[in-house]
Amino acid sequence: MAKVPKKIGLLHHLGGGNLGDDASLDAVIGNIKSRWPNAVLCAFTMNPGDTQARHGIPAYQIRREIWPSLPQTAERGGSFFSRAKRAVKKYPLISRPLEAINKVAIRMPRAVAQELMFLTKSFRALRSTDLLIFTGGGQLLDAWGGPWKFPYTNFKWTLLAKISRAKCYFINVGAGPLSHRLGRWFVKRTLALADYASFRDEESRALVRQIGYRAESQVHADNVYSLEIPSVFTNGNGRRGESVVGISPMPYCDPRAYWQRNQNIYDNFIHTVASFGSWIVEHEHRLTIFTTDIWFDEGAIRDFKMALERDFGLANSPRIRHEPVTGIEELLSVMASMDYIVTCRFHGVVFAHLLNKPVLAISHHPKVSKLMSDLGLSRYCVDILKCDLNVLSEAFTSLVKNSEEVKNRMAEKATSYRKDLSIQFDQLFPQQAGNGLVRRRASGRS
Repeated sequence: MAKVPKKIGLLHHLGGGNLGDDASLDAVIGNIKSRWPNAVLCAFTMNPGDTQARHGIPAYQIRREIWPSLPQTAERGGSFFSRAKRAVKKYPLISRPLEAINKVAIRMPRAVAQELMFLTKSFRALRSTDLLIFTGGGQLLDAWGGPWKFPYTNFKWTLLAKISRAKCYFINVGAGPLSHRLGRWFVKRTLALADYASFRDEESRALVRQIGYRAESQVHADNVYSLEIPSVFTNGNGRRGESVVGISPMPYCDPRAYWQRNQNIYDNFIHTVASFGSWIVEHEHRLTIFTTDIWFDEGAIRDFKMALERDFGLANSPRIRHEPVTGIEELLSVMASMDYIVTCRFHGVVFAHLLNKPVLAISHHPKVSKLMSDLGLSRYCVDILKCDLNVLSEAFTSLVKNSEEVKNRMAEKATSYRKDLSIQFDQLFPQQAGNGLVRRRASGRS
């Protein structure tokens, strides 16, 4: 029985260009294969084609709809149908009955039938799996699309795993926000079905306990901290002269992309970051524009560059460059060429940490400020809603002044995180013969 290959499914809401999530999947794949080299792996994601191309394993979709392989920026005007629909909405006596009829008589029955067909298809893909792993990331939330997106998706796949007699692990996941009652119910029931759960910070564990999850759980660092980083990216570039500052903007509150929509907040944020970018150039640094979310952040990067040109006259500055990337290795190469990193994203901080680059975080979510606090770098973390040029320039000046202290602290923490994660994966995937998960075949079910 011990010779039967273990088939493991890896589930993550990825495939939309977020390289931090892809790195988390890569890290889990590497940890499993180094301990169970004969394990058969497959992935369940939001973009199976992209996942299979990036990670080299078979992949299946986790919802009826998939995320596109190219960035999709909504047109401000919209299609003719969209404009007509908005026009009808101006007349509630007409639009409300039409919407109710469409929802009850057409959309709802069709959606139920399609979902039942998809569940059957999903069960067939999962039924031969011995273990389903949710591979980290902030998957326990209902902010993006409400309770019927992330919460329901996680619940149905966990339930399908249990029906197919597979074990289910949640490894170092993040939780929150959870603002919907149904979303909280789905998350609570999902975790209750799991055989193992760990969280990437204490706040995530506290949140799921607040909604009623009482089982034993652990807290470990984000999975990406166990990613194998080629030494060529961590040995230093030996450059002399002007320092390079990497800035990674994001579409915070952008009505075209973000789940919280506020044009004024977005415009003010882009202008603030652009003014800081101009300040960087004026103070004898070079500026590199980059992102860890290669599709979602495209609009913000475009607006950031336009603001640098329009508001600060830096259209053709040789001191500014934009480094587009398509994958994790390219991203690490670009970030390795920087001396300091300014990022809004959680995994932007993690990548900077792994490369031992002093980082200034612009926090849009408690997970970012919590990570910076855990690293002992709270003084270099600013609130995205409260930052301005003075706040950013003062924090950056302090970061440069104390860069050696920061790098020493980051190196010590990175070593600690990697050791802790290694112990966790050793416990979950013991290398002793016969201790792995092997499906019971006595029933004859294939």
